[in-house]
Amino acid sequence: MWDSTWPWLAFLAFVALLLAVDLGIFHRHAHAVSRREAVVWSAVWIALALAFNAGVYIIRGPETGLEWTTGYLIEKSLSVDNIFIFLLIFSSFAVPAQLQHRVLFWGIVGALVMRGALIAAGAAILDWFHYAIYVFGAFLILTGLRFLRDTGHEPDVARHPVVRFARRFLRTSDGYEGQRFFVRRAGVLMMTPLFLVLLLIETTDLVFAVDSIPAIFAVTDDPFVVFTSNVFAILGLRSLYFVLNGYLNGFAYLKPALAAILVFVGTKMLLAGVAAVPPLASLGVIAAILAIAIAASLLKSRRGRPTAPVAAGGAGAVLTGKP
Repeated sequence: MWDSTWPWLAFLAFVALLLAVDLGIFHRHAHAVSRREAVVWSAVWIALALAFNAGVYIIRGPETGLEWTTGYLIEKSLSVDNIFIFLLIFSSFAVPAQLQHRVLFWGIVGALVMRGALIAAGAAILDWFHYAIYVFGAFLILTGLRFLRDTGHEPDVARHPVVRFARRFLRTSDGYEGQRFFVRRAGVLMMTPLFLVLLLIETTDLVFAVDSIPAIFAVTDDPFVVFTSNVFAILGLRSLYFVLNGYLNGFAYLKPALAAILVFVGTKMLLAGVAAVPPLASLGVIAAILAIAIAASLLKSRRGRPTAPVAAGGAGAVLTGKP
């Protein structure tokens, strides 16, 4: 039954319905998302994910259910690193609070399409060339080590290659035009700064997807489990952003924890032909790494070394590219 087409069609229709309800009813009008609203929506997305996970346990059994849980937890934890970049982008482009949800909404729609394509490609590669699992494993270990070497230097997003490429073909309006991505001025089609922000959000997710999707393939090679767990984690990313906005810099040990997770799942892939790690053990290791990192970060903050949150403003020159 799970190898047929209808589960995919039913799931995609369900996701499309959720997104339509989200944007068409609850967020039809642009507004600044409060932390309370974000917490409620985060709870909704997590509850939906857990309900779906329960269905996987019932239909496919406990082993596949644990694989789904582990994949969801991996993607959810790694997606937190996206939020750091979102904060930087919104700050650099001085995106008004009431417009941030719209950018993240369409960013996530694009992310779902891109990740679907990447998961299909990853499944095909593993099916055709089983030894690719070792390539994926080595890549994840190198990525984890790169996380540890990260100095925290903030890149100049205004000079990002994607931004410069877009400006070569279209002019940019002088300021935001409400929720619009494009406007016409004197018959000339112009992109608004909001569209540049969307391009950067999509590019950021594509880069992180290259890291996170192989990590889930370390848990299971079932494309449906990989895709659905990935989608549910991404659907809750917007709400998680608004919940954690202003608090993320207090989690001093989050980066090392994400690095440890990547190294663990990469090592698991490299050892796939020697020793299989049970799904429950994988879930326990990942959950323990996150719990230790969060507890240590909170303890460090309480000892009087909190970090100031990211500022909400930005230079006006970023919007137009003018000095």
